[in-house]
Amino acid sequence: MKLHFYKYQGTGNDFIMIDNRSLFFPKSNVGLIEKLCNRRFGIGADGLILLENSEKQDFKMMYYNADGNEGSMCGNGGRCIVAFAKQLGIIKNETSFDAIDGLHFASVKNEIVSLKMIDVSDIVEESTHSFLNTGSPHHVTFCNSVSAINVKEEGAKIRYGAPYFKTGANVNFVEKTSNNTFKVRTYERGVEDETLACGTGVTAVAIAAHKTLKTTKSTIEIEVLGGNLEVSFKNEGKNYTNVFLKGPAQFVFEGTIEI
Repeated sequence: MKLHFYKYQGTGNDFIMIDNRSLFFPKSNVGLIEKLCNRRFGIGADGLILLENSEKQDFKMMYYNADGNEGSMCGNGGRCIVAFAKQLGIIKNETSFDAIDGLHFASVKNEIVSLKMIDVSDIVEESTHSFLNTGSPHHVTFCNSVSAINVKEEGAKIRYGAPYFKTGANVNFVEKTSNNTFKVRTYERGVEDETLACGTGVTAVAIAAHKTLKTTKSTIEIEVLGGNLEVSFKNEGKNYTNVFLKGPAQFVFEGTIEI
């Protein structure tokens, strides 16, 4: 069978996009998804995303990690599927859609997508790091220089170590560069390597930075290897609401591949 696919990227976080409204794609085939995401033997991507019909919203997002397994929420993938839905003519400039962590609202203007993330209230603060779930679980460590860190090696140690073990966590290394700007490098579980960007990761970083008093701002600029993202939120006590992830989501190419 020939598979028609689209390729999108958001600050270097790249995804295979498939219009699966007819439910033709064999999404239980872990090996197939892993092969499609393989950069040497397939199309190559950090993950694969299926756009499907939703009973109440404009569409539903199904996200799979590069290892072929269904993943938790992907922020940059969420922004890219909004751009994809617009390309398909499903939406215009605003949308609401279903994802694994619930309902999301988004708006798109030119190639910039602003995506509403889930509310966050449960933040674990330790002496060496913070831990929180922004749709995916994130370990956040602040350091003096992110460029000096072997992200794949150090990230893997934390991702597989206590208390995360097999379930794992994404691992973010963060350097403060001004009162509301931070550099971030992320090790992503499921990819099992550093990625050029991670949307739920930078969202976690922005909230953790505010929670630990490293910034007083509610709009945070984040520099990742693949470009720049913005996170904004409202904060009342321990609750972070109206959390938005904003940045570019760009169509790269489309094609067919034999599967």
